[in-house]
Amino acid sequence: MKMVDVSMKFETIRTAQAEGKIYLSKETVEMIKNRQIPKGDVLVASQMAGIMGAKKTPEVLPFCHLILIDQAFVETRLDEDGVYVRSYVRCIGRTGVEMEALSAVSAALLNVYDMCKAFDKNMVISEIRLLSKTGGKSDYEEDLSGLTCGVITLSDSCYRGEEEDRSGKLAIEIIENEFNGKVVEYHILPDEEKIIVEKLKSLVDKVDILFTTGGTGFSERDVTPEATLKVVDKEMIGFEEAMRVLGVKFTPKSLLSRGVCGIAGDHTLIVNLPGSTRGVRDNLRMIAPLLKHAIRMARREKKH
Repeated sequence: MKMVDVSMKFETIRTAQAEGKIYLSKETVEMIKNRQIPKGDVLVASQMAGIMGAKKTPEVLPFCHLILIDQAFVETRLDEDGVYVRSYVRCIGRTGVEMEALSAVSAALLNVYDMCKAFDKNMVISEIRLLSKTGGKSDYEEDLSGLTCGVITLSDSCYRGEEEDRSGKLAIEIIENEFNGKVVEYHILPDEEKIIVEKLKSLVDKVDILFTTGGTGFSERDVTPEATLKVVDKEMIGFEEAMRVLGVKFTPKSLLSRGVCGIAGDHTLIVNLPGSTRGVRDNLRMIAPLLKHAIRMARREKKH
């Protein structure tokens, strides 16, 4: 058993709304209306219980992440046949708040039950459901299904067979097994700018995405960014910046990467990944959910 790793996800505004109802006898409804319940104001107390329920969610649900909730409120409404509850929760984070919204509703309804149980033996809690959620996967994340990809490892030692290409093979595994992409081109090339440029140009518009790994450092033989810039028509600066920002969370050395990203031809994306397996894994998992949207923009199928 383990919690889901959300460290590679973007921090976005997350919201969720939920609702539910507890059915009461007419006599109990009248007591609540006339504020005759000895424990106090049922509707106000249940609102407070709902907010506490949202904040305590990770303490009762073991796989929920601890979230810094930015806003939470609970509405209660007295109907002829019971109490209706609606919640709203909002945060800026890497994971959604739907469980917090559902917990808020559940806690509020349980509080109604607790305050009225001495007078109503037939209460029924029902219809708890999520009304809406925004942020994260529901808004922007997609896999790579339907897209063709190429992986090019740039390394003198791997090209000569002196070392195994671990980063390129890992990229293929993640693309195909985690994001449902199809790798149709795989090459290992030396760190020669002319050779890299020729290979990239030969694959433009033949595949949707070209991932390179390696050759993004400061040594004389690290020429991947220079070669890529000779092929792309438009640079995707946001992707480059995001990869370096992510990498620095793990090691300051990621700031030494000069990797670039761009669009070549009609729709081919070229993404320079670091040469390390960790750099490949972390960056691929972060940017892959956005690549299909980027291709649609390049094809003028999406405006933003």
